[in-house]
Amino acid sequence: MELYFLFLLFVLMMVALGMGFPVAFALPGSAILTIGLAALFGWALFDDIKIFFAQDGPTEWLSAGVMNFRAIFYDFERDTLIAIPLFIFMGIMLQRSRIAEDLLMTMAGLFGPVPGGLGISVVFVGALLAATTGIVGATVVAMGLISLPSMMRNNYSPSLASGTICASGTLGQIIPPSIVLIILADQLGSASDQASAMRQSAYKEATGEFTMPSAFDVTSTSAGDMFLGAFLPGMVLVGVYFAYILTTALIRPSMAPAVPNPSGFTREFFAKVLFSLVPPLVLIFLVLGSIIMGIATVNQAGAIGAIGATIMAGYKLYETKKGALYPAILAGLAIAAIFTLLAFFDLNIKNLAVTGNHIPVTLGIIASATLIVAIAWSCWRTFKVENTLNEVMIETAKTTSMVFIILLGAAMLTSAFRGFGGEHYVKEFLQSLPGGFWTQFIVVMAVIFILGFFLDFIEIAVVVVPIIAPILLADPSANITAVWLGVMIGVNTQTSFLTPPFGFALFYLRGVASSAIKTISIYRGVVPFIILQLIALGIVGAFPPLVNYLPNRFYLSSFNAPPPMNPRLQACVEEYLAETFIADKVAISASIAKLEATDLTNLPEKLADSISGSAKAAGSIFAQLEAINAAKAVLDEATISYASLHTQVRDIQREIGKLEGLNKRYKSERQTSDNEEEKAEIIAKMEKVDAQIAAFEGQIPANWKTVSADYQTHLKALSKEERSYRRAMDDSFNGIQEAMSIISAGDGFIAFQPLLAELMASVKTLKGKEQEGAIKDASAALNDVAGSSEVKSLLSKARRAYKKDDIEKADGLMAEAQALVAAEISWRESAVRDVLPVLASYQQETAANIGLRGQDRLPEFLVPRISACRSVHTDISLNF
Repeated sequence: MELYFLFLLFVLMMVALGMGFPVAFALPGSAILTIGLAALFGWALFDDIKIFFAQDGPTEWLSAGVMNFRAIFYDFERDTLIAIPLFIFMGIMLQRSRIAEDLLMTMAGLFGPVPGGLGISVVFVGALLAATTGIVGATVVAMGLISLPSMMRNNYSPSLASGTICASGTLGQIIPPSIVLIILADQLGSASDQASAMRQSAYKEATGEFTMPSAFDVTSTSAGDMFLGAFLPGMVLVGVYFAYILTTALIRPSMAPAVPNPSGFTREFFAKVLFSLVPPLVLIFLVLGSIIMGIATVNQAGAIGAIGATIMAGYKLYETKKGALYPAILAGLAIAAIFTLLAFFDLNIKNLAVTGNHIPVTLGIIASATLIVAIAWSCWRTFKVENTLNEVMIETAKTTSMVFIILLGAAMLTSAFRGFGGEHYVKEFLQSLPGGFWTQFIVVMAVIFILGFFLDFIEIAVVVVPIIAPILLADPSANITAVWLGVMIGVNTQTSFLTPPFGFALFYLRGVASSAIKTISIYRGVVPFIILQLIALGIVGAFPPLVNYLPNRFYLSSFNAPPPMNPRLQACVEEYLAETFIADKVAISASIAKLEATDLTNLPEKLADSISGSAKAAGSIFAQLEAINAAKAVLDEATISYASLHTQVRDIQREIGKLEGLNKRYKSERQTSDNEEEKAEIIAKMEKVDAQIAAFEGQIPANWKTVSADYQTHLKALSKEERSYRRAMDDSFNGIQEAMSIISAGDGFIAFQPLLAELMASVKTLKGKEQEGAIKDASAALNDVAGSSEVKSLLSKARRAYKKDDIEKADGLMAEAQALVAAEISWRESAVRDVLPVLASYQQETAANIGLRGQDRLPEFLVPRISACRSVHTDISLNF
């Protein structure tokens, strides 16, 4: 019966939207009405308001919807949405500053002489505006008012001209910074958490293990990752548009003729081009560059963009007046001064007493104050000229309110959808499709594309994504990343602006185009660009590194990058190591041989044994690598039989699990029922389910247990060899590293020697806690001295002996400690000269192979390779 109410929920929503109700009211209204009707019919027909819900009841699901409301505002871990009003403000402010007009006029002159040049200039400006304003309506209207008449005067095809303008205006949805990417990042963050729980449950069910290796977990996303991931696909889309317009112009010149530059390519013209391009490019660099370089979060970058847009508007609105550039120049000089001071001085006021940088800090305060003055000056200009600031603030408030109120409505709708078991039905439907993940994915993309004909991108992002994203992300057969899924959905939803009957870009252009441009020409013009967007979608889908590479690259080169031994990097790092050990075997073996030949007779026995053990561990690596390759070959052979049965058996086991859950529910109902007739019906249902379970169990291939056991045995054997291999590298690196620290600690013992002598001279004159404290203080001086544990142990024993008034024993222990310190200094003198250079040379020569796992972070030369390796989706389903 839940299906009927799911259908009613969908019908009510579509009817409300079709009748013109605002989306913000149509979504929660249809949800509340459907929940209420389900409760009413349940009470009227069965005296149970919960009967038509998949679980719980109307009160719980209405409360869940309200909790979703609160989570949007009060979940401090999901602060991504704060960036939305900042980027909206930036876009509207730039749109009001008439930056589009300058860009379109200058780019038309620059590209005009090329076949299709006016169209290419529109796409180029659309891409620039997308990276600054990101507002589709404003971009389409601006280009429709300025470029469309020029294209018509120069005999461009009306359909090609209108299609180019509409498609270029929608680039703001995929080229960062984009509002849709921020919303998708927020939705996918929650979806990733759900998918991770689903994957852990599947792993536990398949293996019986309670803890899933982190390498198998879902890779989540953030707004910054979405911006980085969408950058290359956005450039692909721009390139596809360029290629189409240029090809059309070459094949059919009459549709897009070349237009000569009337003023010629003079020095003044190029100066104008430069002056038009530099401001938006600087703003793009400040916003995206601050995110990429880790200087700012997405929210902080939004604030930078808003301030930058205000400064740009401050001089654009005063362009014809004297001193128009003064605030911008002042801000530029202040920023340059701040960055220069930061590069050479520590400007942290808390450290002022230590650093003594009073003059640099004072200069930094002056530069900051100057920047504030420049910002205030620009704000005053935008406030005074045409009431721009006030209007921008009002439009920002309206647009932000619209976005957030749709988010709230979608939260209630999603709650109702789950209350009626919709998520379960969607999951069952997708998993029942033949062809596995990719069939599911194609069906989801097709549904989103069709929904784009009727719904806006925000509605798709906040209604559809929470339902389908956890299901797709949890599937280990593709093991896709959240950022890749988000960008694919973003590129797909971009078509919603072009697809009739509700393509907003079509409406925007129709509103500003002359009557000479027929509506059918606009509709006909966008069709090729819809096809191009689908082609770009296919390219991005076929080559996941286009999305995943940049987020991986900047993450692995950031300050908080994981070390090479991180489980998520392990497979890629070991692939590199295997190749390196084969290619550089001679050089690595020579380094190990040099280490083994080192004379260690003057070292303490324990330290010498440690170094010898490290050399032995290093020497065993090649044999262990061969053992791993042999174990992999055996496992690969076993995998053929296991993989051929795995999917089939897991599907059967999944069906058995559902039936067992149903039987569990029947058993609970039987225990709570007082009606014997009802109990008999329940028992009959349980017997039927048991028969179905037996039938499914009979479908499991007879050799499954043997094949599975064989595969698991070989997998464990490989895991054992890999652990030995990793332990050998770790023992070799860590052992030598520790030995170097111990040998290099001579200066610490030399500094401690007079301190110990002073203690021995004064300790007998002290009593009680003073005596105990003096020994403790002296011992603390060795805390950072490697290899000092024996000396500290003797001092600790002496302290306890003094406490028991065993003066003779305590004095003996102190003398023993003094002799040991002298011995430690003595043997280190020769070790520093003869042994330490050999160890340092070995560490340097093997840092990128044997010692790689012990590094704090990936070497710079390895970051591109590991980033590329991690950018490819890998099937891990055999582990589930």
